[in-house]
Amino acid sequence: MIHPTAVIDPRASIDESADIGPYVVVAGPVVVGAHTRLMAHATVVGATTLGTDNVVYNGATIGQEPQDLAFSGQESFLRIGHRNVFREHVTVHRGTQPGTSTVIGDDNYLMSNAHVGHNSHLGNRTILANGALLGGHVEVGDQVFISGNCVVHQFVRIGRLAFLRGLSRTSRDVPPFCMMDGTHTVRGLNRVGLRRAGFGSAEVRSLGRAFARLFGRRVNLRLAVAELAAESPTPEVVELLAFIRESRRGVCFGPRRSGDGEADE
Repeated sequence: MIHPTAVIDPRASIDESADIGPYVVVAGPVVVGAHTRLMAHATVVGATTLGTDNVVYNGATIGQEPQDLAFSGQESFLRIGHRNVFREHVTVHRGTQPGTSTVIGDDNYLMSNAHVGHNSHLGNRTILANGALLGGHVEVGDQVFISGNCVVHQFVRIGRLAFLRGLSRTSRDVPPFCMMDGTHTVRGLNRVGLRRAGFGSAEVRSLGRAFARLFGRRVNLRLAVAELAAESPTPEVVELLAFIRESRRGVCFGPRRSGDGEADE
């Protein structure tokens, strides 16, 4: 299952059921798991581990050195789980500090030209649409959808089931279950995503009430979180509040008029 034009490093470990296409380059101590496919002209390098049933499309580069001026060749890692899809020209870089890793979970779908920076962590069942860019040390929760050409600043966290609209950008943490657009502005709940994830109407209503109190008007966010926490919130609201408390960059704003000519919806 290895095409004769592929270039395979003797240090690599490739499962006998893997499919290695024409002109593929595997360089370094790469581990390729069962039934994983590397399509024509894909490149996998460094201390990269690919689990089972992954697909790496044409021109994608997986495990390359980080884009970090502090990187000086030290050993670092890229850990990829199972059943992930990396479409054409996706780039995923390994960690930058010695012994650190970039981590991709299971069942993620990265569309063409998406980029995952060094030391980022993707959960499970996330989608990065075409041209989505994650800086270094970004944390993405499960079932997040990042739309086309979104830009996520380094060290930002994106909570579970969040949705980032196309062309949006953030240097603040994006709370779970919320929909973001513009410049780190949350407009409401990701109701479609919540419904598809099996949330019931009562759970969605509870989150909607919490969202309105936290982001529907200008409030002291710390006090609003404390007030909600004292009211025996549902598990989903507890998750939302915990995410806000743990933020070190600050979380997204609620809708408001901006000074750059953009009007809220």
